[in-house]
Parts: sequence; C-alpha cells; structure tokens
Amino acid sequence: MEKIIEHEGIVEHIEGARVVVTILQASACSSCAAAALCHSSETKEKTVEAIAESGQQLEIGQRVVVQGQMKLGLQATVLAYIVPLTVMMVVLAVVQSLTGSDTYAALAALTALAACYFVLWLCRHRLQRRFVFRVQELKL
Repeated sequence: MEKIIEHEGIVEHIEGARVVVTILQASACSSCAAAALCHSSETKEKTVEAIAESGQQLEIGQRVVVQGQMKLGLQATVLAYIVPLTVMMVVLAVVQSLTGSDTYAALAALTALAACYFVLWLCRHRLQRRFVFRVQELKL
C-alpha cells in the first residue's frame, strides 16, 4: 500500500486539468493554545500546482485536499539535497588532495554545487512530469 501525503488547501487558479492550490503549512506547535505567546510556532503559505481528476468540478476559492506520494517526496529530497551535498563534498576532498589548496578546493566545490543545481534546472520539465500532485474535493 502506498503512503500518501495530504494537505488541505484553497484553489487559487484553474487552467484545464491544472489547478494551482495555496497550502498553509504549519509547524506542529502552531495549533497550540499558547502559540501566539511562544513565538516558536511557524506557518508558511505555499503554492502547489496539482492535477484535477477528470469530471471534477472545482471552483476558485474551494477547499481541496492535495495528495502526493511519500516516495516521491523522499526522491525529491534526495535530488535536491543529498546528491548535491555528496557531489560537493567529493569534489572538495578530491581537489584538496590533488592541489593542497583550500581556496581551489572551495571554489571547485561551489562550482560543482552550482553545476548540480543547473542540471536539475535543465531537467525541470522531466521532473515536473514525474513529481505530480493530485487534487481531491474536500469531503465535509
């Protein structure tokens, strides 16, 4: 059974089957009664592009549930953080051992990091087809 991540949101824009949904992402303590006094609670507004199922009648301002697969979230984390960090550290170690210069090693590591993110940017259309969110009407 696949694990699904769900977040409630509000439809902001509809274009065919593509739906732009605003999600209010809150930290665990933001629902606490003392959150206003604590200042450690945090909420952020995120915009997500999702795909509506055929036959759904969605309207702007409607509350919906955005669903994504847990494994895709983990893959996105690996692509966005783990791979670039690993590449950066390997390049740093290799250049440092070859040249003995901290400056060259740091510049090479930062260049490799920029190259990783540039490759991800080049692959963004392919990644958009792979990392898909679905939108479901909120059942009251």
